[in-house]
Amino acid sequence: MKVGVFDSGVGGLTVAKSLQQSGLFSEITYFGDTARVPYGNKDKATVTRYALEAVEFFNGADVDCVVVACNTVSVTALEAMQQFSNKPVYGVLEPGVMALQQLGTVTKQTRVLIIATRSTIASGAYQHRIQALGVEQMDAIATPLFVPIVEEALFDGPILQETMRHYFSSLTKPDVVLLGCTHFPLIAEQIAQYFGGVATIHSGEAMVAWLQQHLELPKQYAQTPIRILASENVEAVKRTAKHWGLIL
Repeated sequence: MKVGVFDSGVGGLTVAKSLQQSGLFSEITYFGDTARVPYGNKDKATVTRYALEAVEFFNGADVDCVVVACNTVSVTALEAMQQFSNKPVYGVLEPGVMALQQLGTVTKQTRVLIIATRSTIASGAYQHRIQALGVEQMDAIATPLFVPIVEEALFDGPILQETMRHYFSSLTKPDVVLLGCTHFPLIAEQIAQYFGGVATIHSGEAMVAWLQQHLELPKQYAQTPIRILASENVEAVKRTAKHWGLIL
């Protein structure tokens, strides 16, 4: 099975890496809309228009299904994409919540921190689903500055550290951080360390588990090639892919 991966920029490479390592797919086609990143500060109509343009691309591509590796698109435009796509389209929202549930240690006393773009947080999509699990202690904050930090490959250093202090200094220490944007796994280690070593939920790993459970895909490929495309500066996307450990 061949899979397409769509993201607003480079963040979806974290999902692509998990898919590449899973052994479930024969080939990956990645498309990052780097010319128009970030999506998280745009209105629903604009995000939907961009998402449907991606559908048009993947409708003509040699893939069997499409993974939307962007939380903003998953909570605002997934249904529209599924309606106009000629192949199955899967978002990262439900897999992320499933991964939280499968930790096995989540109770109503567990403090969960959700970090994401403004539009993802404003949608309430994660909050509503996590509350349904019985979680009573939850913080959900928009952390949009992390997106350009990742896009600029500032994976550590004073800019990232100061940005984390800006967002997190007034928070009670969480037990688990749900990374509600696929850019954030690239700085997940730094976020976990800021809070003294907490668990983080990674959209890529969650997506693989969800696909295995729902599609019953066998592990059969020792190495999955990936083709990387972008609306702008594809070489920068490839550099980030190499940094993240993808085999190009």
